[in-house]
Amino acid sequence: MTDTQGARGETAEEIPHRHLPPVAYADLPEPAPLGKVVGPSVLLLAGAIGSGEFVLWPYITTQVGLTLVWLVVIGVTTQYFLNMEIERYTLATGETAVTGFTRLWKPWGVLFIFMAVAAWMWPGWASGGTTTLSFALGFSADLIPYITIGVLVLIGAVLTLSPVVYRTVEKIQFFMVALIVIFVVYAAVALIGGEGYAALGRGFVEVHKIPDAISSIPIAVLMGAIAFAGAGGVMNLVQSNWVRDKGLGMGARLPKVVSPFTGEEVAAPTTGYFFRRTDENMRRWRGWWRVADREQQLTFLLIGGICLLVFMALTFVTVGTGGEAESFDFIKIQGDALTATTGSWLSTSFWLVGSVVLFSTNLTVLDMVARLTADVLKTGALRDSQRWSESKLYFATVWTMIVFGSLILLSGVDQPLVLLVIASAMNGVVMFIYSMLLLKLNRGVLPREIGVTGFRFGAVIWACLFYGFFSVILLWDQARQLFGF
Repeated sequence: MTDTQGARGETAEEIPHRHLPPVAYADLPEPAPLGKVVGPSVLLLAGAIGSGEFVLWPYITTQVGLTLVWLVVIGVTTQYFLNMEIERYTLATGETAVTGFTRLWKPWGVLFIFMAVAAWMWPGWASGGTTTLSFALGFSADLIPYITIGVLVLIGAVLTLSPVVYRTVEKIQFFMVALIVIFVVYAAVALIGGEGYAALGRGFVEVHKIPDAISSIPIAVLMGAIAFAGAGGVMNLVQSNWVRDKGLGMGARLPKVVSPFTGEEVAAPTTGYFFRRTDENMRRWRGWWRVADREQQLTFLLIGGICLLVFMALTFVTVGTGGEAESFDFIKIQGDALTATTGSWLSTSFWLVGSVVLFSTNLTVLDMVARLTADVLKTGALRDSQRWSESKLYFATVWTMIVFGSLILLSGVDQPLVLLVIASAMNGVVMFIYSMLLLKLNRGVLPREIGVTGFRFGAVIWACLFYGFFSVILLWDQARQLFGF
């Protein structure tokens, strides 16, 4: 990989620099093989499984069965195309997508910090992980807030004491995702059975039932599930931060987030580079795009989509439809059903896997909010500060989030499903906003040879319409409840 932050040369006029320092020309590094770039989508997958896959869509299954599987497929596929557009700008410049948005309009950086913190500050994943852990180990529900705080502190220590944060997070999430995939394969082969697969098949053909199913689900829950059919919200945007720290494309030239205590800090701002469109650079660009696209397809789209459908089908065959279970009670019922059919070892394994899923998601959440915040501040207001490196800003954000989450838990707001619905519904609106910005960035800023065209351009237009439609419905519903009309 290329050294970071080398000497800067001639300004690349293609990239706007009215609001941020200019981008310099540099050659793209040679593309790496697939085995060396797998990672960013695994982190995104770890975050995705703990939100929509394990919680919201299985919960919807307990209410309306498998009628809405088409929404799941459409949601995951739409997010795949959005993810690649987020990666496109980072592969080409080394900058994050939010930095690109800030180049278009300066306030976007601060607004995305607000959108990230407001939507993801709720510790619903850690609380949910402790709740499922209580099912497995049998400790009192009164202890859940305190154990959850301990888990948050442990996650914070892992994130802020790692010499290179991305490498540590990647190793942890590879292990977590491997455990989850092993359970999903077992469930697909041994637990779902003919009844589950038949119901899944009916869900794909009985499309006439979709309107009634949608109308019977609270709009905030539905919006949250659509946003989390995949990763959701700002988490998708931070794919570009992970791509940069993994060293894909021009990201190899940018500094990485390290621990202020155990790593070698770089106080330079994360302003990127751009490449002249020579034959060699275009060959490298096509190579980077192919390998990044394949990594996204194999991990996020294929594995993520399969996990989501398997968890929904497993919920259908164990819990059924039309239940009145609240909060995480349906996960307790699901485990009890597995005990009745197979033995207590399986229910315990299911609940422990659930804890792994949700704790790994909370780790991803803290990492991604801190990355986005640190990147925006270091690129913008604090870019000339020698005291505040991106790593120190990352450290401060992680621990601020942990303190805030702990206060929420101690205040008595510890119902995981409520917290997850709040976060996910807000993220659906965020996705509508950045879908439009990605069109402007990748169609209006990047040169045509590099920017979004053809079918992918149509896919981003679709994303704007898809998330825009549900955002309008959500906002109308909330306004109607608030003002009583």
